Amino acid sequence: MPTLQQLRYLVAVADTGHFRRAAETCHVTQPTLSAQLKELESKLGAVLVERSRGGVVATPLGEQVIQHARTALREVEEIRTLSTLQSGSLNSTIKVGVVQSLGSYLLPILVPDLHKSHPQLKLYVREGLPKHLLDALGTGALDLLFFPLPIKEAEFETRPLFREPLSVVMPFDHRFARQTDIAPSMLQGETIMALERGHRLYDQVERICAQHGAVLSAEFEGTSLDTLRQMVAMGMGLSLLPALYVRSEVTSQELVLSRPFRGTPPSRTIGMVWRRSTARAAEYQDLGDEICDILSVQARELVMLG
Repeated sequence: MPTLQQLRYLVAVADTGHFRRAAETCHVTQPTLSAQLKELESKLGAVLVERSRGGVVATPLGEQVIQHARTALREVEEIRTLSTLQSGSLNSTIKVGVVQSLGSYLLPILVPDLHKSHPQLKLYVREGLPKHLLDALGTGALDLLFFPLPIKEAEFETRPLFREPLSVVMPFDHRFARQTDIAPSMLQGETIMALERGHRLYDQVERICAQHGAVLSAEFEGTSLDTLRQMVAMGMGLSLLPALYVRSEVTSQELVLSRPFRGTPPSRTIGMVWRRSTARAAEYQDLGDEICDILSVQARELVMLG
């Protein structure tokens, strides 16, 4: 039978597409990894991966074996988790994924208090695009996501945490700067810049622009919220940015400023996402309770849902 180590090596090769990088990921030498994969193929009597000019390519059978290997490794990790939970909740490492438009502005608020109340808790954090994060959660590469809701994937459980309002961000000399707030109808005809496609925030801003007659910039899209802020500062358009980013990176700026929407502002719902099959669901609920307690004090611009 294949060993767990051989399955880990196979998955690492599939994830990196390269023997050397897979060996580095697994903290072994490349000859060791290659030899173990050859032994695995010998045991199964079939070729699982092939070298090519572009890297390593899985054979059709290899793709199936890799899929089952991911499941097996994920289940073994659940067994290990059951033992760690005996020592109490929030006392071990959680592999967290977070969308790029949120992590750098949410985690600095949470981490100091979480570390103080749960010094054994470790958050291993990866940022990424929504699709990549959901894929990683499904394979077991990540345990938990801080993520825009709702999601449609039935294999995941969710818990809403808060609603995060969006504000209009503009150059300091824009005509809207004289306003204390912005009626949605005032966006008609204005050029709005958003994150590039693939971000949930892009989809939301696209809907707002369509609803109120604003022009969504197709020529200039931001790779990050910071790039959007820089382009706004140069007078290339307005942007609709979330409250935690505005709090962190806009309020202290001189070249850009923000104005709230008049009435009920558009907002995005942020929550936690985890696999329904996990043994850590109760622990994640405990973490959600802690997060809501922290944010209700530290980030009053949010609307708490937990």
